Amino acid sequence: MFLWLRRAYQAIFLLFFLFLVFVSTSQYIRGYDVQWFLELDPLVALTTVLSSHALHHTLAWALPLIVLTLVFGRFFCSWMCPMGVLHHALGFLGRKRKVLDRMKQNLPRPSHKIKYAILAVMLGLAAAGSVQIGLLDPIASTWRGLSTSLLPAASNTAYGLYQGERHFQWGTLITIVFFGALALNFVYPRFYCRVLCPLGAFLGLLAKFSLFRISKDPSKCNDCDVCGADCQGAADPQGTVRATECMVCLNCIKGCKRGGIAYRFLPALKLSKTETDLSRRAWITAGIAGLVSVPLARASDGVDPRPNPARIRPPGALDEPDFLAKCLKCGACMKVCPTGGLQPALYEAGVEGFWSPILIPRIGYCEHSCTLCGQVCPTGAITHLKLADKVGNMPEKPPVRIGSAFFDKGRCLPWGYGTECIVCEEVCPTSPKAIYFKLEAITTRDGKQKTLKFPYVDLDYCTGCGICETRCPIVDRAGVRVSAANESRTSRSSISLTSGKI
Repeated sequence: MFLWLRRAYQAIFLLFFLFLVFVSTSQYIRGYDVQWFLELDPLVALTTVLSSHALHHTLAWALPLIVLTLVFGRFFCSWMCPMGVLHHALGFLGRKRKVLDRMKQNLPRPSHKIKYAILAVMLGLAAAGSVQIGLLDPIASTWRGLSTSLLPAASNTAYGLYQGERHFQWGTLITIVFFGALALNFVYPRFYCRVLCPLGAFLGLLAKFSLFRISKDPSKCNDCDVCGADCQGAADPQGTVRATECMVCLNCIKGCKRGGIAYRFLPALKLSKTETDLSRRAWITAGIAGLVSVPLARASDGVDPRPNPARIRPPGALDEPDFLAKCLKCGACMKVCPTGGLQPALYEAGVEGFWSPILIPRIGYCEHSCTLCGQVCPTGAITHLKLADKVGNMPEKPPVRIGSAFFDKGRCLPWGYGTECIVCEEVCPTSPKAIYFKLEAITTRDGKQKTLKFPYVDLDYCTGCGICETRCPIVDRAGVRVSAANESRTSRSSISLTSGKI
């Protein structure tokens, strides 16, 4: 009965997760709390607290899961985790036919302690003010893999019927990592869960103190070892059950024909093992490695607090150090962006900002009436702005600026080629328009006089939305471009000009 109950829960939570990812678009999102799974993640809550010294109110969802783990053990990995369910299903499809071969596959291995070292490194990074847990966290990884790889591919194949055409820079790398982890199940069952998953490691540590555990009755066990043939966590139920590795899949109970394995309340301590096989010295070394790597990385390829022209953050993003102390790199904001302009960063934000969101206006602009990126952000790295606050009310209340536009006079049609063009002014969404014209007479090559509209930018009204760059008719590099200069989130980006015009 418990196996069917587990399978029902797995199906329900996986479908629920897929539903939330699917509706993360401007057309379907409505009032859904699409980031709920990310808010449920206790490791996200812990690392953001360590890095930012504050718990975002939505991450309180993680507290019930922590309590339930202390009661029932590491059940989340096998009952609720969408990545765990996918690995479970593929592991079942790729499992060996012979029971003896499956028993050998599921024996405890020294590599299983790697995930605890990864956890220690991630906690050290967070303590130094850098959240990198999203690179390996199963919820964030699954969300990122689906939203920037699988769904865009499906939408593009279907001629953009779902969310329009979508392209993400280095999406191939995300695809290889995501599907590669799934494919490994045909070689090494639940490789990601057993060897790499930092959330599984954290929940395993909590499971050391759980009230309910799998344990065997030595009086009924005849050491046939069949119980280990389908053990999802390689928790060694045929020996002394490893409480930190047990995913409460209950397969061992079904496999035991003598009733020697049971899920009991407070079994004798000698019937379970709570060590992680990672020595105290290794824990400390890994934690210190994470702690010291942050200042070393910042000294060589770190966060420059000054505005980076290529590092245009979403509207409502915190100041750069605070942003990187909270950004999970889950891809939720990129998925929901209606124009596809939010892209995963590569080198634009330094090594710490790898896969964090930046706006690339040549791909897509920031929609003037959209605040969805802040709505779906699970950690508060992007503030959920009210539309009235984002657009402002000049001159009394300035808008939220993510940058400012400037003209490349060598490429702009009026400035560089003496050709009429008013596209940038037409599409400018602010009121009054940030882009305006001055009529000026020029002399053409053949000596004739010609009056042209030359475009200018008014910094007081420009929000840096990038639509002018997106729609600029110049092929490849636009004649009008946006940089992060004059962004609202930091005073360091301020442009000080007497005229206020560029």
